[in-house]
Amino acid sequence: MNDNPHEPGAVLPEPVRDHLGQQLRGVLPVEADKPRFLGDDPVPEVFEPQIRRLETRLKTHEEGTEAVGQALDQILDALGVKPGEQGQRGT
Repeated sequence: MNDNPHEPGAVLPEPVRDHLGQQLRGVLPVEADKPRFLGDDPVPEVFEPQIRRLETRLKTHEEGTEAVGQALDQILDALGVKPGEQGQRGT
């Protein structure tokens, strides 16, 4: 077998590849769960509740931060203060 992949002898013959594949499948466990979304890594069921809680916390934090920002903008608008004018009082 050569190191150059473009030469004819560089690839293992198909029967050898099949045999090695069967041997590997017999040795390696193939108990992986299916991912929820295409491209995601499968998550063991034991971690699913913790991951769900973490996702909920992150989403809540993101939405809460956005809501607070919008509320502060509304308060500033009601007071007639524009965000760029905050440091210019008394001048």
